[in-house]
Amino acid sequence: MIKIEIPKPDITIVQRVQDRSNDEPEIPSVFGFIDFHQIARDKGGIIMFFNKKEELLFVGKARKVRQRVKKHFEDNVSPLKDHRDEVTKIKIFYVDDAMEREIYETYAINKLAALYNVDKKFSPSKKADES
Repeated sequence: MIKIEIPKPDITIVQRVQDRSNDEPEIPSVFGFIDFHQIARDKGGIIMFFNKKEELLFVGKARKVRQRVKKHFEDNVSPLKDHRDEVTKIKIFYVDDAMEREIYETYAINKLAALYNVDKKFSPSKKADES
């Protein structure tokens, strides 16, 4: 048996309204998120999108995480395109190795039962005596 532990997130961003009491320049909101700048620009990793009930909506991986997070909110082919308004929290953990990203993504999709991932979902396996 393989033992996999999903790492704690390196960064978590949530929907929020900018506090402009310090005369800060306005940060444009993307579906209520204003903290994309906190995500590393050139790091690979795993992205987990959650709703307000803390349900895992979607798990993804990327060589450049910040770009990929933004694309999920912008492009028309994202699996989240019809569910963007449900996302209230994004957790990211950085993983440099491509093979490790693949393993973590597949494991998280199945172990944490991501609602909108279609690919990489496995059915519960049959017991040996049921074959």
